[in-house]
Amino acid sequence: MAHNIRNLARHAAPAEVMAVVKADAYGHGSVAVGRTALAHGAGWLGVYTVAEGVTLRRGGIRAPILVFGPFSRAEAEDIWNHGLTPTVTSIDLAGRLQERSAGRELNYHLKLDTGLARAGIAPYEAVDFLRAVTHSLPALHHQGTYTHFVSADEGEKTTTFQQIRLFRESIARLEEAGFPSEMTHASNSAALLDVPEARFTMVRAGIATYGYYPSAATSREVALVPALQLLSEVTRVHGIPTGAGVGYGHEFRASRPTTIALVPVGYGDGLPRSLGYSIGHVILRSQFVPIVGRVSMDQITIDVTDVGGVEVGDAVVLIGRQGEAEQNAEDLGRQAGTISYDILTGILPRVPRVYAERGNVV
Repeated sequence: MAHNIRNLARHAAPAEVMAVVKADAYGHGSVAVGRTALAHGAGWLGVYTVAEGVTLRRGGIRAPILVFGPFSRAEAEDIWNHGLTPTVTSIDLAGRLQERSAGRELNYHLKLDTGLARAGIAPYEAVDFLRAVTHSLPALHHQGTYTHFVSADEGEKTTTFQQIRLFRESIARLEEAGFPSEMTHASNSAALLDVPEARFTMVRAGIATYGYYPSAATSREVALVPALQLLSEVTRVHGIPTGAGVGYGHEFRASRPTTIALVPVGYGDGLPRSLGYSIGHVILRSQFVPIVGRVSMDQITIDVTDVGGVEVGDAVVLIGRQGEAEQNAEDLGRQAGTISYDILTGILPRVPRVYAERGNVV
């Protein structure tokens, strides 16, 4: 993680780096990741929900935290109490913040919708919007303006450059109207890596923080290393005869005398159910072995007939490396018909997170 952040910060300079740690830092653990990112080159952290920001504050993190998503009136109070920086995309959201101000001032960022058609103020409405907020909601200070790209991870960048042009024009209009932005940001990981024109004063590093490139089209100029391994172990080894079934529905039937190993990981831990039926693989004794039968909530069965000497306690690698065999979240996602983001963020809370630094568990 430290390696990735340092390389991304060098590549993005002089723009500041925001490490995006929403969804429990893409399944890696937001507090541990946040601390590491801030120690190695990030200046901001980004989350989607207020609760995620509060978790970071309770973990002792004092750096600026931008909340991307909407918030309720109760959450507006948490924003004030925990010193979070909200995203404002409507007068209603701004009003919720003003209600809890108690005479204080709060920085916020304005999000512009330059084409994604999700959250955000239309660029042509931005000047009037800021006038209204400034006039009627004096507790709120417009610190930054940002947008989000539609397809920066694709090889063809026409839409991305159209959005950059619209964003620049919008920033210029705001400045002319007396609403300069101290901070401007648009780049996600893909734009950070491939589109220097989009860096502005800050970049938002999401999937790249965790060692993955956003797509096959993304440049590999910046060296990234996947930070997470997902491991389990063998808890039972037993043989079944030809024709015997395994698991619910007996959707796998042995075509020969088969050795089956039981591994206690399932969709209750975030392993996609679609990896069953011999579609997914794990690594055992440095060999790829298939997942046979259905993925259950708590366990999987793997065919280890061609792997000699398998014993209870043997390490099983779902994401990571063992000997010369390696598969990452992209590989597992490909097997499951999804993407690395989905695999990583799907790792559920009951899976223990163990953090190591220079080979030592910390």
